[in-house]
Parts: sequence; C-alpha cells; structure tokens
Amino acid sequence: MSFKKVFVSLILSLGIFFLLPSMGITVEASRESELRSERTEIQSELKEKREELEALQAELVELEDEIEIINEIIESNELEIEKTVASIRESEEEIAVLEEEIEKLEIDIQRRHDILKDRASALQKNGGTLSYIDVLFGAQSFSDLIDRVSVVTKIAQSDQNLIQRLQEDQDEVASQRQIVEEKLVELENAKLELEHIQELTLEQKEINEAKQVELEEKKETSEQLIQELEIEDRELQQMIEQARLASTQSNIVQYSNQTEGATSIATTASGDINTVISAGNRYLNGNTRYKYAGGRNASDVENGLFDCSGYVSWAFRQAGVTVSASTSGLSSTGTKVSTSEMQPGDIVFFNTYKTDGHVGIYLGNNKFIGSQSSTGVAIADMGSGYWANKFSGHVRRVIN
Repeated sequence: MSFKKVFVSLILSLGIFFLLPSMGITVEASRESELRSERTEIQSELKEKREELEALQAELVELEDEIEIINEIIESNELEIEKTVASIRESEEEIAVLEEEIEKLEIDIQRRHDILKDRASALQKNGGTLSYIDVLFGAQSFSDLIDRVSVVTKIAQSDQNLIQRLQEDQDEVASQRQIVEEKLVELENAKLELEHIQELTLEQKEINEAKQVELEEKKETSEQLIQELEIEDRELQQMIEQARLASTQSNIVQYSNQTEGATSIATTASGDINTVISAGNRYLNGNTRYKYAGGRNASDVENGLFDCSGYVSWAFRQAGVTVSASTSGLSSTGTKVSTSEMQPGDIVFFNTYKTDGHVGIYLGNNKFIGSQSSTGVAIADMGSGYWANKFSGHVRRVIN
C-alpha cells in the first residue's frame, strides 16, 4: 500500500473517531434539551393551575359563607311568615267576634226600626196622617192638653233617642267593618311580601348551590389535572436524568469501541407487539374500573384499576418496553406515523378535555383498546361516533 493511501485511511479513521462521539453527544443533548423545554412548559402550566385552584378554593369559602347567610335569612323569613299567619288567624278570630257584635247591633237596629215603624203606623188612621198637632188639638180640657203635651214630648224624645241610637249603632258597625277590612288587607299584604322575599331568597340559594356544585367540579378537575401534571413533571425529570445518564454511557461505549477500532454501534428497542396488544385481554370481562392515575402500582394492576395512559404504559411493560405513564410523555415517545400507515400496536391519541387528553393502543379495523372512564379497560370503535369525532390523527409507533 502506498504512503498516500495509508495517509488517507488514517485521516478517515481519525475523522470517524472524533465524529461519532460528537454525533452521539449532539443527539443526546438535543433530546435532553427537548425534555427540559417540555418540563418547563409543564411546570409553568402546573403553577398556573395551582393558582387557579387557590382562587377556586377562596371563591368556594366566600360562597359557603354567602350560602350560610342566605340560610339564616330564609329561617328568619320563615319565622316572620309564621308570625304573620298567626296574626292573620288572630285577626280572623277577632273578626268573628266583631261579626257577632255587628249581628247583635243589626238586630237592635232592626228592633228600633220596627218600634219607630209601629209608632208611625199608630199616628196614621184611615189612610191619613195623624200628627202630634192633631193629638194636641184633640184635648178635651186644659189638663188633658197638658197631659197630651207631656206624652207627645216623651214620645218625641224617645223617638229621637231611638233614631240617635240607631244612627250610632250603624256608624259603629261601619267603623268596625272598616277596621277589620283594613287590618286584614294589611296582614295579607305583609304575608304576600314575605312570601315574595322568601321566593327570591330560595332562588338565590338554588343559584348559589348550583354555583357551588360547579365550583366543586372545577376544583376536582383542577386537582386531577394538577396530579397529572405533577406525575408528568416527575416522569420528565426521570427522563432527563435517564437521557443524561444515557449520554454519559454512550460516550463511554463509543470511546471504548473506538479504542478497539470499532466504527459504529447501533441499538434497537426490543419487545413483542403481540404481547402489548393481548396484554389487556384478561381485563375484558367488564369488571375493571377507570381510576385516575391508576395502573402505576401492583395493587391497581391486580384489581384492574387504570387510567388511559397508565394502561398503555403497563401494556408495553408486559413486552419489556418502558414508556411514559402520562399522555404528555406518550405524545412524544417513539416515532410519529400517519394514519394511512397506522398498524396494530401503535399508540393513538384523542382530543377529549384537552389536546391528546386520551390515549389507547390500536388493534386494527378501526378498533383500539384502552381504559375509558365509562367502561374501564375495553375495546372501543374509533371509526364512527364519539371516538371518531375525538380522534386527533396523532399516532405514535414504539415497536416496529
């Protein structure tokens, strides 16, 4: 071999010697940078959600105080209504007594009226009218005249007294009736007003209770999201540490291979896709349940308690492949493929409460297996209906 060829070979070997380690470092550094960037976003969202949760909790405390005040108002109004009803009842009893007195007065009025009527009739004879003057002129003597004047005076006074008593009784009846009617109207109006206030208060109470339910649901959702974000944050931290460790190990391996004259090294993921697909068969009995953050310990697995990402992670572990147990981590694992190239064993994502909020394992023929909140671990149709509408077109391949 000529010196020139030897020199060229030496240059190429040295280039490979220095190039390969730098390539490995660049790839691992890039992956670590991506993970750190993703973790920063997760931590930012986590901070935001914690602040939202604190605001919700403060709002709930204020709302509970307001509901307590409204309950006190309702109780007070109910007592006032009861008092008003009792007053109305008392007034009705008073009215009954007054009605009896009015009835007696009316009887007396009628009796006096009849007396006056009889006296008027006694003064009439043969269809004519006999006045007091006629009575006086009929006197036979002076003493008879005096007697007749005395009698006429007494009759006139008696009639006047009867008429005056009659008028007084009628006025009393009218006054009593007016008092009763005014009192009844006043009490009825008070009762109607209180009942109206009670209705408004109850309506406000119902609105506040509905708002409380809504806030409780938001609080629960927020707490669940925070738990999921905390899980993703921890997993990303572990992935960053693993990436850093992998970078260090890669450099060591490459340096070792280079010192031995090796020019490259390749590693591939292992795992049986059929194991991943069939892992959940034992749970297809309708006895599993969806559990938030489930499937991450032996007890959950034993009892069939999974959330969607927990199930996918567990299924791949059965084939010896470790993937993230969060939807966020799974959304960047493996290789992204198009829906036209989708094949059994691929991970499919659905936009539910958020982008890539649900995940499952594709089985083929528009079917996927996953842990759904309504069914637990089950096979679902993504070719039509709810899941077809939620399918995002995001597909990842972990095992070729």
